Amino acid sequence: MKRRIALLAICILLAGCPVIMAQGEKLAETTSVTVADSMEALPQDSAVGNGYEEALEDIGEDGPAEAVESPGMHRTLKTKFVEGTAGFMSLVAVALVLGLAFCIERIIYLTLSEINAKRLMEDISRRVEAGDIEGAKDLCRDTRGPVASICYQGLLRISETMENIERSIISYGSVQSANLERGCSWITLFISIAPSLGFLGTVIGMVMAFDQIRLAGDINATIVASGMKVALITTIFGIIVAIVLQLFYNYILSKIEHLTSQMEESAISLMDVIMKYKLTHDDSTQEN
Repeated sequence: MKRRIALLAICILLAGCPVIMAQGEKLAETTSVTVADSMEALPQDSAVGNGYEEALEDIGEDGPAEAVESPGMHRTLKTKFVEGTAGFMSLVAVALVLGLAFCIERIIYLTLSEINAKRLMEDISRRVEAGDIEGAKDLCRDTRGPVASICYQGLLRISETMENIERSIISYGSVQSANLERGCSWITLFISIAPSLGFLGTVIGMVMAFDQIRLAGDINATIVASGMKVALITTIFGIIVAIVLQLFYNYILSKIEHLTSQMEESAISLMDVIMKYKLTHDDSTQEN
């Protein structure tokens, strides 16, 4: 339930970002219009008006032209996104938002699962060697992450045979590995579906172009270009979404591999600690 609430909150935040940015751009446009109106309202024979005109003459025609010709990457992507058909571009945007929501949720979960495994094993080993098994269990309970959970499962069966302890650690380790990979299948789904939606838009854009040619009865470059433009825009954004999600997915896989290696190393160290404890405990029992 907590995971679903977190995913819903992330989706709402990601979906609200374009709205906030659009409001900011609208405010900037309103401010620029207000400033321009104020400058036009200045008297032509005043010193301020003359200074403003002289400043414009000093700037020249190249400066403002260059500013208009380079609108920026964000504005260019926004313009191209709007030029694509709303139906297919909205589907690509939904795939991006949902994919990023799953990616962010996995990154947060995996980041919180990472601990200093070597220090934890040193503390557990020191308490087990001192005979403080309950203290070692409490330490594992108070520590987050799959490494501490696996160690706790092994310490719970410290009085049983080594085969039962190893079987329990392996079984619980597989459960923890599945928890680490939970949700990754959805990320791969959105990675594969985003370019597919782009290609679907490409095909439908071609069909629209041919329909317009048929209705016009003539092959006109303007008619063909409109459908081809929609087709190429949807394909470009589908590929961009897939690339972005793939980068996040590879980062998530690297964190999962790191945690899995920590779990394996900690399990081996715990088995050694328990074996030493059993040998020492059995020797002291035989002497008594």
